[in-house]
Amino acid sequence: MTKKKKIRLEFPIKASPSLLYNYLSTPSGLSQWFADDVDIYNNFYKFKWGKDEQVAEVVKKTANKSIRFRWRDGAEDEYFEFEIIQDELTDDVALVVTDYVDSIDEKNAGQLWDSQVHELKMSLGA
Repeated sequence: MTKKKKIRLEFPIKASPSLLYNYLSTPSGLSQWFADDVDIYNNFYKFKWGKDEQVAEVVKKTANKSIRFRWRDGAEDEYFEFEIIQDELTDDVALVVTDYVDSIDEKNAGQLWDSQVHELKMSLGA
């Protein structure tokens, strides 16, 4: 199994951290931009895209700041994380996405996240 590469992508978002966090951490929020449908049971989120589904465990979360998921069938040290950063001076809000991707898929992964975050911005009206 090849080691995946960690990527960090930052997207400016015009929304309050608490509103944004709702879209990153709740099944109803995530199903508006990240997956077709999202169910939650205990600490596990089941993401559905068409006929495909994947289960991720929440391994760390801080209200209105960040949430980190680990795919159930993924490597122990790999995860994807949504982190909300707010500039103290300007109050600008940014979403930082951390993900692990195959080196050959890095460009595609970046484009996929661009597209997903575009959906998020549309949902937020940002």
